[in-house]
Amino acid sequence: MPLKDVTVIINIKKPAALEGLGTPLILAQKAGASTFKTYGDLEGVAIDFPDSTDAYKAAQVAFKQGDTSTAKIAIATYDGEEVSAAQALAKYYDEDWYFVSLATGTAADFITISDIVEGEGFKVAAHTVDSIEDLTTLSAKKYDRTFTMMHDKLEQYPHLALIGGHGSKPVGSITYKFKRLIGVDPAPYDATTLLAIHALNGFAYVSKGGQYQTSEGKMLSGEYIDVIHGKDWVKVNMENAIAQLFANNDKISFDDVGIPRIEGEARTILEIAGQQGIIALDDAGQPLYTLTALNRAQSNAADRVERHYKGLSFSLELAGAIHEATVYGEMVV
Repeated sequence: MPLKDVTVIINIKKPAALEGLGTPLILAQKAGASTFKTYGDLEGVAIDFPDSTDAYKAAQVAFKQGDTSTAKIAIATYDGEEVSAAQALAKYYDEDWYFVSLATGTAADFITISDIVEGEGFKVAAHTVDSIEDLTTLSAKKYDRTFTMMHDKLEQYPHLALIGGHGSKPVGSITYKFKRLIGVDPAPYDATTLLAIHALNGFAYVSKGGQYQTSEGKMLSGEYIDVIHGKDWVKVNMENAIAQLFANNDKISFDDVGIPRIEGEARTILEIAGQQGIIALDDAGQPLYTLTALNRAQSNAADRVERHYKGLSFSLELAGAIHEATVYGEMVV
């Protein structure tokens, strides 16, 4: 883990329920030493991975999602003998990426990746399977940080189309349902199959009402992808803002002058989270959160000796999204 002096801990409670956090990481098998590299276009990927490789095909899907395509992807390699995909993921976990996917793999392979992401408690794993059996296997793990799509054409990488086309939009600005995926055919699932997929907290890419769209946007735990994404945005940006405050000043005093400066950094991040759609707004357009900062007199003497301020806390109401609507009307004759 990287060295840091600021830790933000967020627990999601229901109901009350700078970083882009959108870069995809593709884990690809390749002979030789394990490497990590960031690419800004498909031409760069082609230098290291021929167009016949799974890594190239996966990257192509992520980059070919129109005007909202991700500006960059990362690829980490493993040889499958000395270094496994899971070991490569662990090695490069603190690099600049947010969504991780295997270029190719089985349900068992996906579990080894998702286990690491779940253990880290930050970032998201994304998979696509082509059978209810595989989805059932993954769903049983109840991962809070893994989403899994089901599709009849694995080679179209619908999960990477979703990440590549929408994951880099401002966090909080989207839900992952109703999304159009370029280069992905709708799966031919009937209503019964789709219900079974949703019951397992998976989702699909289907034709609905004459439009191609993702059918849901949940993690395997049942939590929504955008909730976890928003939680991570608040955490990392608040940590960075307060850490920069410490780094850019000779001293932040442990008193009623220094403490409000920390509070101010936290408040700024919460205000931005409201503007981006992570935090719900009231009828006056103000974000619904509370922020509490204990003053020096309220702090613990032992904490003051250790120079560890623990008096800042907040709660917020998530904006969420509307995924269904029922409209009532009447006709008079």
